[in-house]
Amino acid sequence: MHHNITKKEEDYLKGLMHLKWKTQGGHIGTNQLADSVGVAPATANSMLKKLKEKSWVDYKKYGSIKLTQAGENIALQLIRKHRLWETFLYDTLDFSWDEVHEVAEQLEHIRSEKLIEKLDQFLGYPTHDPHGDPIPDSQGKFKKQSKKTLAEMPVGSISKIVSVRDTSAAFLQYVSQLGMDLKTQIEILGKQDFDNSLHIRVKQDTYRVSEKFSTNVYVVPI
Repeated sequence: MHHNITKKEEDYLKGLMHLKWKTQGGHIGTNQLADSVGVAPATANSMLKKLKEKSWVDYKKYGSIKLTQAGENIALQLIRKHRLWETFLYDTLDFSWDEVHEVAEQLEHIRSEKLIEKLDQFLGYPTHDPHGDPIPDSQGKFKKQSKKTLAEMPVGSISKIVSVRDTSAAFLQYVSQLGMDLKTQIEILGKQDFDNSLHIRVKQDTYRVSEKFSTNVYVVPI
């Protein structure tokens, strides 16, 4: 527990953790971090200096920004809290999956470790949040799932949605409008080479979905 950490500092560390996953441990520059947190590069730069002073990040000018082990531990605990709160809002308070992110952004900064342990226990120790993302345990560990995007699946395949890459409210609402959520089964009937759109079957309905849709939905084959 770090009582001397600000909400803003937590947001930066969490943003770096997400970028580490997104780039699969590749190069992370100041501009990427600034985009991720929604600030100007100069603002991100001055925050990086503070985080480096506190030994939470390691970086050299023009080099890649890396979280130290201490910084990563803070980020993982924040992500754990965020995903547990999303699960609570969705499962217990009946929020829709496109509403939970914004509220969890506020709740994730609550400091009480006891509250989070009780919340985890109350929810029955869930392993995934409403968007299908893994929930780190109290040690920051989680199971990685071998999944592919719908775009990578061959014609004729049947797969099941396990998570979504784009967790924006607009995208989640669109998925819901198509009558889909986690665990929905999708059969690929055809692929249009011109624009990579897919012709799919969900239950009794067929749809034409864009490449933007198919690259933002993760599935596992059935």
